[in-house]
Amino acid sequence: MFDLLIQGFAAVLSLKIFLLMTVGVAVGIVFGAVPGLTAVMAIALCLPMTYGLGPAAGISLLIALFVGATSGGLISAILLKIPGTPSSIATTFDGGPMMEKGEGAKALGVGIVFSFLGTIASIAALAFIAPSLAKVALSFGPHEYFAIAVFSLTLIATLSSGSMAKGIFAGVLGFAVSTVGIAPVDATARFTFGNVELNAGFSILTVLVGMFAVAEVIKVAESARHPIDGGAAPLPVKIKGFGFSMAEFLGQIPNAIRSALIGIGIGILPGIGAGTSNIIAYIAAKKRSKTPEEFGKGTIEGVVASETANNAGIGGAMIPLLTLGIPGDAVTAIMLGGLMIHGIQPGPMLFITQAPLVYTIFAALIVSAVLMLVLEFWGLRIFIKLLAIPKHILLPVILVLCAVGAFGLASRIFDIWTILGFGVLGYAFVKAGIPTAPFIIGFILGPMAETSLRRGLQLSRGDWTGFLTNPISGTFLALAVVSIAWQMWGEYRATRGPVAANPLKLGGEE
Repeated sequence: MFDLLIQGFAAVLSLKIFLLMTVGVAVGIVFGAVPGLTAVMAIALCLPMTYGLGPAAGISLLIALFVGATSGGLISAILLKIPGTPSSIATTFDGGPMMEKGEGAKALGVGIVFSFLGTIASIAALAFIAPSLAKVALSFGPHEYFAIAVFSLTLIATLSSGSMAKGIFAGVLGFAVSTVGIAPVDATARFTFGNVELNAGFSILTVLVGMFAVAEVIKVAESARHPIDGGAAPLPVKIKGFGFSMAEFLGQIPNAIRSALIGIGIGILPGIGAGTSNIIAYIAAKKRSKTPEEFGKGTIEGVVASETANNAGIGGAMIPLLTLGIPGDAVTAIMLGGLMIHGIQPGPMLFITQAPLVYTIFAALIVSAVLMLVLEFWGLRIFIKLLAIPKHILLPVILVLCAVGAFGLASRIFDIWTILGFGVLGYAFVKAGIPTAPFIIGFILGPMAETSLRRGLQLSRGDWTGFLTNPISGTFLALAVVSIAWQMWGEYRATRGPVAANPLKLGGEE
């Protein structure tokens, strides 16, 4: 095994492949950091370039793009409170507030280091336990996926700071918006109002860019009507190391381990992806934290959870791809095409028939992670200087990039109008004090829950008890009930607390 890994490192550390990977990681970081551009776009655009390269060089370039783009989303998520990719949604929850408190450099340093550690953890899982994990994931069917979606949806209340009612409203609205378009299974048009542009529904990217990026631009533009100065004050450029202490690093190890396991586990399951895992890891970190009230106000715990989980999904997504030939998301679907272009057929026999190439892929993942760490650390001083750019210059550039990214999805003007529409909705959420995260969770998990429910009922011929008698789905549904009961009890204690502390208060008010 170690001999094969050494051969893999020898291949990827050759001058040609190493330079390709360096460029690939740098380009990936740019695609991840720019709102509207994603890892899918980066890999799709560079895929034709791999035709003339050998298998090792071509696959190494695609892996470098994947790793760079996944981590790059943290840059705009922290500096601009705009997630560059769906995998960085939860990073904005605490990364943005840390930046506003003058701790932007620290947030970037934490995000970069734990992105690296999450990637390394997932590579270890891919190298040592890939076949076993893939078999477990393959046993999941519609019943299990529905139960996972329901359990995840019950966690919306955890992100509903201030008002559970508003959080539930946002989640239900997100679920409703996800139903627009052609229905799964029976292909019935829903809520299209005769508009063919709505047949495909709304893309997660347009919703994300609108709700976060465009809404943030509108909010900042409103506050800039009476500017105090010409632009945002730049952060200090002199940063020691990555901006955080060893004590802070060691204190986050349990959080990082938990988040990495969540990222790997969700990454293995086809169709869910890092867009969900970073939010689930954030919720888990908040529940286990000794100071949950600090979440959303600027704590490194939230950044650690999100960035560790979304990068741990890299190796997780590669597990079913390499061991079973099943792509878990759009990125790995394109990578599957890249493998097949070079005559490589992923599957159980890949580890036997082409073992040297498999370990070259492992080596490429490790080298890409190191390159990502080095390039982002080197660019840390440059990233924070972005805040010195006056808002009246920066915001129009961001808006144009958002429009370009939306148009690039399907070359439709409709998608540009979509991001503007969701931008207005996101701004309305801000003004009404409605949290955005539950809306995004409802939108992401809605289609999975609906499709899995209908397929599960078809398999059981309309028998609902199949969801309860199945051991895995029954367990997750039971956990969903416990989660709801626990959150309702927490709300009850919170409302009864003041009365219990001062029982004469109500009598004095009469």
